[in-house]
Amino acid sequence: MTVFSTLQAAVVQMVSTPDVVGNLAVAARLLQQGAAAGASLLVLPEYFAIMGARDTDKLAHAEPFGRGPLQDFLAGQAKSLGIWLVGGTIPLTSGQPGKVFNSTLVFTPAGDVVARYDKLHLFDFDSGSECFRESDTIQPGSEPVLFDSPFGRIGLAICYDLRFPELFRRDRADLWIIPAAFTATTGRAHWEVLLRARAIENQCFVLASGQGGQHPTGRETFGHSMLIDPWGQVLACLPQGEGVVMAELKASQLERTRRILPALAHRRL
Repeated sequence: MTVFSTLQAAVVQMVSTPDVVGNLAVAARLLQQGAAAGASLLVLPEYFAIMGARDTDKLAHAEPFGRGPLQDFLAGQAKSLGIWLVGGTIPLTSGQPGKVFNSTLVFTPAGDVVARYDKLHLFDFDSGSECFRESDTIQPGSEPVLFDSPFGRIGLAICYDLRFPELFRRDRADLWIIPAAFTATTGRAHWEVLLRARAIENQCFVLASGQGGQHPTGRETFGHSMLIDPWGQVLACLPQGEGVVMAELKASQLERTRRILPALAHRRL
């Protein structure tokens, strides 16, 4: 379902802290910057509202789906700026003691939620020098989420989901959106190659919005937020630091790629 001709899209990169109020102020400023530059679809990164000193810090900010200050902030930004907003991720209550959903919500320019995706794959990583166990504080989601929009069919994934190509093949999308907080270690090795692979093999645009820099807690994230076309070319990238990077997405490029190299039609299951 490709209904757009061109789309000005932007991804926001942040270096979030444990200070929720400060993070929201930064997010608001960067969203305003992107909207003022002409973007009609903007994406915030994973954990944009809080990157705590401990994994459990986010539990104190969990909200029931449909109400809460973080959701009010996102709805208000979408409505006041007149944009489609993919709200990075926020913690939503799960009903499981000590665990939340790590959730992406999509808002229309009217401030309405049209899609919710709860992260399916949880990052449990131990290299000896670095250790992350999302499964200790996050309840995994139960299903993939794709939805129709004025920009075509959009799929949602979050960070570690990027490593599971079968998720991206469940249904055909024109655009995949991936908020993330990749570590510097894994990002240097795998981030760009995985993003470009997902764009190439699914012949779609990919928008990836990341955390990017040295956080006050000592954590280092890779950044390199980028927009990629269906041929696998990086249209724009922001290596490090907070900011906004944007590009024009053309439906004609999507259609041409699928016409001259109809790999999706050639699949044999």
